[in-house]
Amino acid sequence: MDKVIANNYGSFEVIFQRGEGSRLYDTNGKEYIDFVSGIGVNCLGHNHPALVKAVQEQATKQIHISNYYNSDQGLAFAQELLAATGMDRIYFGNSGAEANEAAIKLARKYGWLKSQAEGSDKPRNVIVTLEKSFHGRTLATLRATGQEKFHAPCFEPYPAGFRHIVAGDYASLETAFDNTVCALMMECVQGEGGVNLVDKEWAQAAATAARKAGAIVICDEVQTGMGRTGILLASQDLGVQPEIVTLAKGIAGGVPMGACLWRGAVRDVFVAGDHQSTFGGNPLACAAGRAVLSQLTSKGFLEHVQESGDFIRKEIASWNLSCIKNIRGKGLMIGVDVEQSAAQVQKACLDAGLCISTAGANTLRFLPPLVILPKEMKRGLEILKKVLEN
Repeated sequence: MDKVIANNYGSFEVIFQRGEGSRLYDTNGKEYIDFVSGIGVNCLGHNHPALVKAVQEQATKQIHISNYYNSDQGLAFAQELLAATGMDRIYFGNSGAEANEAAIKLARKYGWLKSQAEGSDKPRNVIVTLEKSFHGRTLATLRATGQEKFHAPCFEPYPAGFRHIVAGDYASLETAFDNTVCALMMECVQGEGGVNLVDKEWAQAAATAARKAGAIVICDEVQTGMGRTGILLASQDLGVQPEIVTLAKGIAGGVPMGACLWRGAVRDVFVAGDHQSTFGGNPLACAAGRAVLSQLTSKGFLEHVQESGDFIRKEIASWNLSCIKNIRGKGLMIGVDVEQSAAQVQKACLDAGLCISTAGANTLRFLPPLVILPKEMKRGLEILKKVLEN
């Protein structure tokens, strides 16, 4: 394969040409079961008729107009998404990192305004995040990420103003929040950090501690949001009532989009000029987002996600393989710890016709399309079992 694309990803040699549902086909016609869905992006799978129709129809009308103006699709999607999530305001970007950058700026401005109102000479600009978290690849979101392996010295200096605590550690909540903190930022399930579930009671205690100190709560739902865990927003299950929620990945089914939603204390913090994007909220992406949201909120859709996730986890557990050390997850966001190298298992699965991802040296991560069919799950699991047994 010609090395014409920058080797930032360490991509496999396979070249995919098309997809259908939860199946992919390479240029040689070989079929693969997709347990990755573009890392949680293709929530409706490949070539979903409702999404294809929405994108095709919108492409014949307008693709981009700039944010000097509003579009009918942009206004409609904003209203529909806010109504579905219970949030008050929305900013559209193009990726999860951009959504989190917007959240960081919004929280920092909230903290600045609060410091001014309090007459404090201490800037309220620290954001507390969790160890094993992941928030993006920009310099600020990398520094927000609570994993040292992402803080390569070659990219220094990183922006200051981030503090990390361990999820589940109640003692840390007593000292983590003071009058320099503007926000607590957390994933509801830590994806890149190992598919780690955040304890509900601890999350609520952390949110309470943050607000007691005058800070707000940000839930990074770039991976967990838009139905991935079997509910529209995973934060709804945690019960932390975040002031800010960030979304991306599955929000538009594969069309690049991110969003930052907010309410409450930060409702009117941003004003014109505070944060902008050239491509954010373009009509094409919003048309795709509307098609996705319509499917996610249709009767029985999220129940299917829950049932499918339960089936996959129970089926893997029933194998009783000694190499499997732990199985966890929520909805169709699943992590499996194995004694083998996760990267080697991933490559062996790919060779056998199954696409999976990893989330650590020994953690397999499954993020199949939310519309995956029982026969596709069974076929994918057959491949996985054979690989693990061998």
